Amino acid sequence: MLDVADLACRRGERLLFSGLSFQLPAETLLHVRGLNGSGKTTLLRALCGLLHPETGSIRWRGESIRDLAEDYNRDLLYFGHLNGIKADLTGLENLRIASTLDQDPVDEDAIFDALSRIGLEGVEDLPTRMLSQGQKKRVALARLILSKAPLWILDEPFTALDVDAVDLLQQLIAEQVARGGCVILTTHQEVPLTRGAIQRLTLGAASDAALTKPSHV
Repeated sequence: MLDVADLACRRGERLLFSGLSFQLPAETLLHVRGLNGSGKTTLLRALCGLLHPETGSIRWRGESIRDLAEDYNRDLLYFGHLNGIKADLTGLENLRIASTLDQDPVDEDAIFDALSRIGLEGVEDLPTRMLSQGQKKRVALARLILSKAPLWILDEPFTALDVDAVDLLQQLIAEQVARGGCVILTTHQEVPLTRGAIQRLTLGAASDAALTKPSHV
């Protein structure tokens, strides 16, 4: 589904990585690893089309993501370091707007169900500025429950989550892979989902890409 060939990215004058190539078939979880400053977030942003690599190509289902443009964006859900939550809006309103921007509008019942499953039942109508940091993160992660995008790119999604939320997020990721989707994630937290026979890519190593054989999660 996703094919990366000879990718190189810079931050300022510093070359973060080069010659990076890998393929991500359907039903695959890719854990991107590396020390701080090795280029993990830069790689994820490049895979989202948010920055242009120095060299190389990124293809989705055989076509360049640049040529696909909005068609690629419809197939992609990106979760970055910032929650993307508007503080003056409720969880319900934030998710309604997010689904519209994702070009995948959903009805009110589906949003209420998503907030309930993520552990926010009873606070759906509160402005998110009144929520704890962990609750704000849950509002953002509720997008995963609503999303039909086949490709998820998640940058440190487990940060600021309690044990129950970590377990639920792992379940959501496993469900995404099981239904034929792809997930690319970074995390500094060791969780069961990042152990075992999943595909991994390590930046900053002697080789820019060290991949294990992919398997179901």
